Amino acid sequence: MSLTTTPEPPYYAVIFCSVLSSDDEGYHETADRMFELVEASPGFLGYDSVRDADRVGITVAYFADEESIAVWREQPEHVRTRERGRTQWYDAFQVRVARVERAYGSPT
Repeated sequence: MSLTTTPEPPYYAVIFCSVLSSDDEGYHETADRMFELVEASPGFLGYDSVRDADRVGITVAYFADEESIAVWREQPEHVRTRERGRTQWYDAFQVRVARVERAYGSPT
């Protein structure tokens, strides 16, 4: 696994934390589709995503600006998928949006 390379700040991070329910039929295929769609979304910079054995997941998606986040949020297939997540796939979830002011680390 490698970490996403992002441009120099500022940019935005959308942090999605979730607990996957036992009713995950169709989840993995749909998650793959969402990653495919967001990669084509204007202003999308990349993402990092993990899920542990206890079904807790964290995805951090990076965007150039708040307008890019809004475009992704209103993407029709993403809107339908969020509703299915709320009603079927997640026992709990949180979304947080943050402006990245500094970023540093070792090469990936």
